[in-house]
Amino acid sequence: MNKIPCLFAVLLLSAAYPPQLAAGELFEVPASVQTRWTSFENPSGAKGLAGQASQGRKGSPSRKIAAGETVTLARLNGPGVIRRIWLTIRPGNPDHLRGMLIRMFWENQEVPSVEAPLQDFFGIPCARQVSFECCFFSNPEGRSFNCFIPMPFRTGALIEVENQSPGDCDLLFYDIDYTVGDDLPDELCYFHARYRRENPTTPKKDFSILPRTLGRGRYLGCNVGVRAIGDYKFSWFGEGEIKIYLDGDEDFPTLCGTGTEDLVGSAWGLGAFSHLYQGCLLAGGPVWGFYRYHVPDPIYFHREIRVDLQQIAGAMAGEIIARIKPENYPELTDGHQVFDPERDKEGWHNFEVPQDVCATAYWYQTLPSPDWGPVESFDLRIKDLNLPGEK
Repeated sequence: MNKIPCLFAVLLLSAAYPPQLAAGELFEVPASVQTRWTSFENPSGAKGLAGQASQGRKGSPSRKIAAGETVTLARLNGPGVIRRIWLTIRPGNPDHLRGMLIRMFWENQEVPSVEAPLQDFFGIPCARQVSFECCFFSNPEGRSFNCFIPMPFRTGALIEVENQSPGDCDLLFYDIDYTVGDDLPDELCYFHARYRRENPTTPKKDFSILPRTLGRGRYLGCNVGVRAIGDYKFSWFGEGEIKIYLDGDEDFPTLCGTGTEDLVGSAWGLGAFSHLYQGCLLAGGPVWGFYRYHVPDPIYFHREIRVDLQQIAGAMAGEIIARIKPENYPELTDGHQVFDPERDKEGWHNFEVPQDVCATAYWYQTLPSPDWGPVESFDLRIKDLNLPGEK
């Protein structure tokens, strides 16, 4: 049997470190474990049934996903582990990048454990495509989707895509690579992912990257998109701190960061970069997109977790006076006083600010999965993305 003493050993070996650090995984051939792929060339993943269309001459590598249609990409029997997901659609259509949802269900649950827009799930917010690579995701040339997060299941897994956009997606290609017969831990934690957005956020009310979630598990991290809005477009958006509430925390968290760019391992502003566990893929404003994944620095929870990001911006006093209308002067974080050009006429000031924020969180947890209802409608997901041609 392919022994997996802990689910997170799978995560570390297959997603986090170079192959030479997991050599045993490379040369071992467990007798009971079989390799399978699903694609439109073999939707069931069954042995000896792939590539039959057109006498085996590349007969059905893709298909159209009509507006309003839901298509099953994999319906699997376990035990097993999904090892890799690759997918592509015709590049550059924001309606499809944000309008198509990917869902995953474990162990015949009616509630999805994963639900997110296609592009957001694969690591980039705000309906953009950017070339990048990190520990969990990659987009080699800005026109494909790859996910390498291990996803175990004991009895069954279902992965589907729904096209909620108003237009047909004329081509979708995919393959899902998995193993069956794996020896899984008794207390299994299952992969989860969830997208959410607030447009705009409420000043002094932190944005919940991951709302309160019950169970035992491990928080893997998130990608976040921020769009500066209104009079505050000129300001530096990233003064907000991450706050992670663990196992009974109420008014104050156990874990707290020092600023948004600090969260992704940079400092004094934020430029474009993609590293193994942290990166900023959209930079320069007014739209920002960044990620942070906690692999070498695990975040465990044993009863519950909540992950929030403060919505705090900053600017020099002269810029605030010159560029913000007096009736829109912001509330400062220092003493919670509204900015006063006479009193606060010098120096840097942090202030509470409304922003357009979205995030996709990733984590493992025990079942049952949280039931938060459906994600926001297509019209709200596609609104105000500041795409080329938008005002």
